[in-house]
Amino acid sequence: MKRRTFVQNIGLGSLAFPLSSFSDNLNFNGNKNSELLIPKALKEGQTIGIVSPASAIFETEPFEIAKESFEALGLNVKFGNHVKNRYGHLAGSDEERAEELNEMFRDPEINAIIALRGGSGAARILDKLDYEAIAANPKIFIGYSDITALHLAIFEKTGLVTYHGPVAVSVWNSFSSDHLKKLLFEKEAILYENPEDKGGQLTQTKNRIRTITPGQVTGQLLGGNLSVMTGIMGSEYFPTDWEGKILYLEDVGEQIYAVDRMMSQLYLGGVLDKISGFIFGKCSSCKPGGSGYGSLTLEEVIDHYIKPLGIPAFSGAMIGHIDDNVTIPNGITARMDAEKGIFELVTPGVD
Repeated sequence: MKRRTFVQNIGLGSLAFPLSSFSDNLNFNGNKNSELLIPKALKEGQTIGIVSPASAIFETEPFEIAKESFEALGLNVKFGNHVKNRYGHLAGSDEERAEELNEMFRDPEINAIIALRGGSGAARILDKLDYEAIAANPKIFIGYSDITALHLAIFEKTGLVTYHGPVAVSVWNSFSSDHLKKLLFEKEAILYENPEDKGGQLTQTKNRIRTITPGQVTGQLLGGNLSVMTGIMGSEYFPTDWEGKILYLEDVGEQIYAVDRMMSQLYLGGVLDKISGFIFGKCSSCKPGGSGYGSLTLEEVIDHYIKPLGIPAFSGAMIGHIDDNVTIPNGITARMDAEKGIFELVTPGVD
């Protein structure tokens, strides 16, 4: 890998383009990020649709908790027609899960959409989504983990800003819910920084930031779950334009050798040579594995691929399979400071 010199890129503006103008220029075989569609902010009394585009949930209580959580945010809740369907571990057939998401985008009574959970299976429906309907009805769409496949595909095909954040059955504590309200209700240009909590100790030992390469940079945020992202590389649903992007990643339950393999894939696929900044969140329960004759550490793996780039980079952000999980708007421009371990939106994440 060669070191690169990057010019700070202010990126795209915050205004959504009129549909007529957008449609005239849109190629539904790939938006190429030439334009952004930014959804309208949420208001109390509006309706959020809950869909299940990946794995199924088999108990009744999570559905109740999800509904009550969003009602506590002042929203009405509408479940998709297939959220309780079953097909093996999936929440219904591919056709059912795709149509459920398509219908939520088409439904004029729905103001936002959130995935019930992640798991696996979202990539199976990418070729069944109605991207023209999604572009014609830009709405907030939230989720993480396996939902990364949907975020990347929608962004690539339509230019719609979607939101990498908690799913409906996540732990909606004050950190995650307050963060979502500021971003999606109050239209704040959010500052992302780890909470300072020493827990009675002399220094902070939890949720620490590690600077990989110091520096500041401005670029569009784009990323998600590492394993899901690399799983759709090479397809028409994987973003083709990574130039100047700030790549953020997270994962869970992956052995370190597997993380190394996936980071290698991003490198060999040309993604890492194009980005202007890098943020790694949490890799929960990512432990050594393999033959038992030793392992690189997770830090060594990340540093191997990122340090030679010479771009601002840090790890430890509140992104991932954690209770205190932030919500990030894919496609919105942010400024990051790797030494401080922070990044801040240049414009609000909603219109």
